[in-house]
Amino acid sequence: MDLWFTIVAIVFFASILVAKNTKMTKKNLPPGPPRLPIIGNLHQLGSKPHRSMFILSEKYGSLMSLKFGNVSTVVASTPETVKDVLKTFDVDCCSRPYMTYAARLSYNRNDLAYSPYSKYWRELRKLTVTELYTPKRVKSFGHLREQEVASLVDFIKQSASLKKQVNINLKLLKLSASVICRLGFGISLEGSKLESSYEEVIQGIMEVAGSFAAADCFAVVGGLIDRLTGLHSKCEKVFKAMDLFFDEAIKHHLENESIKDDIIHLLLKMERGEIGLGEFQLTRNHTKGILLNILAAGIDTSAQTATWVMTHLIANPRVMNKVQAEVREVIKNKDDITEEDIDKLEYLKMVIKETFRINPLVPLLVPREALKDIKIAGYDIPKKTWIHVNIWAIHRNPNVWKDPEVFIPERFMDNEIDYKGLNFELLPFGSGRRMCPGMGMGMSLVHLTLVNLIYRFDWKLPKGMSAKDVDLEESYGLVCPKKVPLEIIPVITQWT
Repeated sequence: MDLWFTIVAIVFFASILVAKNTKMTKKNLPPGPPRLPIIGNLHQLGSKPHRSMFILSEKYGSLMSLKFGNVSTVVASTPETVKDVLKTFDVDCCSRPYMTYAARLSYNRNDLAYSPYSKYWRELRKLTVTELYTPKRVKSFGHLREQEVASLVDFIKQSASLKKQVNINLKLLKLSASVICRLGFGISLEGSKLESSYEEVIQGIMEVAGSFAAADCFAVVGGLIDRLTGLHSKCEKVFKAMDLFFDEAIKHHLENESIKDDIIHLLLKMERGEIGLGEFQLTRNHTKGILLNILAAGIDTSAQTATWVMTHLIANPRVMNKVQAEVREVIKNKDDITEEDIDKLEYLKMVIKETFRINPLVPLLVPREALKDIKIAGYDIPKKTWIHVNIWAIHRNPNVWKDPEVFIPERFMDNEIDYKGLNFELLPFGSGRRMCPGMGMGMSLVHLTLVNLIYRFDWKLPKGMSAKDVDLEESYGLVCPKKVPLEIIPVITQWT
């Protein structure tokens, strides 16, 4: 984004050369801010588009028109308009526009997240629901989650004995990466081609996938602009590292036929035609595209959720004391924590919901594309219009939430609002046909991790810091991580 204004002249000149004098039929489009020639509203996105769009929506309305270069976009920002997009008109709004770098990362949209709405996508969605992320499969991987969380606990105990601070961001990202490598790819993170670069790769995928690429906004010169800004080279670097890891994991399976309990095994059976995907025969690129979703979404969403929960607990000692009291009362002096124990932790569930509200994992859902001309809230949405759903705006809307900037888990007491896609006031995983199918898998790791961190340790800030000094700023990407790492000092409790 920093180089946009230095290359406007290039865009302007090239656009003049290719401009077509076409006249559109007058439509009742949603209102929106004035646009600059050529670039439209791109200059108004800023470094955190979800926040900028929220500010604009307060002036121009809950359904707002924007123009990003050549791309016509509408932004839905309230539960009512988002419900129209994700439920009422879900089938008409659930396709994906072609996004240059998302297509590259997903092996030409052979995955679930970026594939356009089609028969292939429907078959793949059915597969994920009935085979990859079933409750039975989630439960079957419980021992892997427990082993990796136990390894994290051992590391933190060593740090506590030395009174060393722990970088929570890094440790939770590594935990999530270790779990996903084992259950998704059948290999250990340690010693793999991803070990030295997983943080850079995952962060790079999210930054590239969440970018407003010039290649998508300007048909002729967009690719050149992305090369100048470095977006193209970043995508290629991330893609090559990711592709090497996928090749390694697949080769490991082909050389070890005894590996049968992970997701690659299932996909390779589909490549061989032993399991059907309707009329479609999976190729290696299909397999890798599907693996992208497991790698990126599986690792980053779980890690960032747990990191944000710990951040808000450290920044709110009252809440930390209350949730620790609940966890220690329920678990008591048990060393083994069960799913039945976790189900009883009502206040912890409120803390997680409030974390999702104030720091939604994906503040701007992956854009959708209207499959035909439709009307939403009385406005015309022409076919091919990109549709952005601003989850961050809903979660911070003072007309929806009282004191939306304040972390108050108790707001969910005696409140049936949940995050599973049925309540449009709280949508961290989206809703409708495009809702994240791996929610259950991710949340099982989040719960187990948090209960162990809260139950087994007390936590102190480095000397000279107090709760009010904890930084709550996010970095922007498809998933927004904490900008400044949370570094805190563990203290082993009497419970362990």
